[in-house]
Amino acid sequence: MAKAKKPKHIAIAGNIGAGKTTLTQLLSKHYKWIPQFEDVDHNPYLNDFYEDMPRWSFNLQIYFLNSRLNQLLDIQRGTETIIQDRTIYEDAMIFAPNLHDMGLMPKRDFDNYYLFFETLKSMVQPPDLMIYLKASVPTLVGQIQKRGREYEENIRLDYLKKLNEYYNKFIANYKEGPLLVIDVDKNKFAEKEEDLGEIIRKIDGQLFGLF
Repeated sequence: MAKAKKPKHIAIAGNIGAGKTTLTQLLSKHYKWIPQFEDVDHNPYLNDFYEDMPRWSFNLQIYFLNSRLNQLLDIQRGTETIIQDRTIYEDAMIFAPNLHDMGLMPKRDFDNYYLFFETLKSMVQPPDLMIYLKASVPTLVGQIQKRGREYEENIRLDYLKKLNEYYNKFIANYKEGPLLVIDVDKNKFAEKEEDLGEIIRKIDGQLFGLF
């Protein structure tokens, strides 16, 4: 039997509060993969954005796009397996269109941003496996409240609900590569070892199983 090719890029997608960072940490520990997290602490736009979204939405999204592209180029150049907390697709397919929809990003900026994303997307490889953490709004709210990040306190329910609708549409149409969907309403991987074990079995099947 041919040895399975070593994966280089595992990506975890999911709404705010779905548990991406926690699962990234748990899986990187289990598989000895190198974790890549979103750097919210050093983002020069985040605070301004929460104060005045229409003014700063385009700048913020360009900043995210650039940092995510740099992560992807690092992954492609390296030889290690990287597990990435959030993907380049989510910015363009979920967060930016939602900002545009809510009147927080002008059409001209959104069109410019989206065309730029399309160009970049054609230059990079999709992940070897995308893991999507699907969660209902009550689950997201519970987990956001638990971690108590100050700038997240004012996230509105309708905002999370709209993001969830975009996520579900994006995942339903995702054709870039292998996809694993985990229902976070049912699977409590952060608290239950057997739930994490179930995710690990599914990943093993996807990455190293007989296809």
